[in-house]
Amino acid sequence: MKKILLSLGHGYSAQALARLLPRDEWDIIATTRDAEKAARLRDEGVEAILWPGTDLTPYCERATHVLASIAPGPEGDPVLREVAAPLRAAPNLIWVGYLSTTGVYGDHQGGWVDEDTPLTPSTRRGMARKQAELAWGSFDLPLHIFRLAGIYGPGRGPFSKVRKGTARRIIKENQLFSRIHVDDIAQVLLASINHPRPGAVYNVCDDDPAPPQDVIAHAAELLNLPIPPAIPIEEAEMSPMARSFYAESKKVRNDLIKDELGVELLYPTYRQGLAALLAAEEKQ
Repeated sequence: MKKILLSLGHGYSAQALARLLPRDEWDIIATTRDAEKAARLRDEGVEAILWPGTDLTPYCERATHVLASIAPGPEGDPVLREVAAPLRAAPNLIWVGYLSTTGVYGDHQGGWVDEDTPLTPSTRRGMARKQAELAWGSFDLPLHIFRLAGIYGPGRGPFSKVRKGTARRIIKENQLFSRIHVDDIAQVLLASINHPRPGAVYNVCDDDPAPPQDVIAHAAELLNLPIPPAIPIEEAEMSPMARSFYAESKKVRNDLIKDELGVELLYPTYRQGLAALLAAEEKQ
């Protein structure tokens, strides 16, 4: 009997997971707001539905697995507002995944955090994610929460800005970010699907929390282009959104995905990840 993934907000990470699911074993139902994207997904063999605007109850009834990728808004989690009841009543659910963010930990001044660290977000986005996690956890679902670090991968890397000369190396002392390649997100999700543990929370990040300016410099070196000059954060012109990313500094531990799920990262650091992205670009 086929397994059925209901992907709520079938975006970048969810599509990476879908590529790993054998179509002779899985059917994929995906929601999107965009009619053109829905048409493309249907061409790929995905049962795409436009949502909001469609009653998801019959799709929840069919699903064995659910992945929620939609970010919370000012009024909370948009999925739970409309789908909580049919999800709770779904007869076949084995696994529910919610994609959160390491932003729920807040600022630790460059210190380490793990899944047991108290959640003390300092940004509005982080606070909204914390509330969304709590809301999902309040329902009787086979829930698994994945706290994702900064996502990069095909089409989402620093090379374009470095080539255009618009990349900036903004310097803030002791500023550290964790990252994760989208293909590693996908393999973590698949490992959890294969070894479900309702109530589990996993940090999904690589082994090398690093200053953002180091990543830009390495990308420039790979391209044999000049390294962009360093700009102290006090002198940098930034949008409030961009500046908020520098409000928190931490190193995120990923031991649990390795010890419990047996994941071996494809790209343990941004160096391997960027090299692979550049090699793939050069083949196109």
